[in-house]
Amino acid sequence: MRVNYVGPICVGAQHPALEGYDAARFGSSCYLVEVSEEAGINGPLIEGDVLIVDEGRVPQHNDLTVAMVEGEPRLFNTVRIGNSLLLVPPLDKSGSVPARWSDLRGVVIRQARRYAF
Repeated sequence: MRVNYVGPICVGAQHPALEGYDAARFGSSCYLVEVSEEAGINGPLIEGDVLIVDEGRVPQHNDLTVAMVEGEPRLFNTVRIGNSLLLVPPLDKSGSVPARWSDLRGVVIRQARRYAF
């Protein structure tokens, strides 16, 4: 699933999904991505969700991770196998690929969703 880079989290960042979040709580290694339309509207992640990613964290087993694949940032679940990681797409489990540490861009630490009422 593709994600779109939004930018680093900084005090004073203006994004509707971050309303109520204290940006000072997140370290300088954190940035925002927005989930693309590939996610659809049925599931735990939907189109337009904003994810807070920490590029300073090392991915572990069962983390939601951003990795560069074919030149695009994409979202994967990780499966640890010994000292390696397998990247498993959240929607299509058949497209798993071995992780290259140089392609990993961080671990999702928070999901921000703004509901319109």
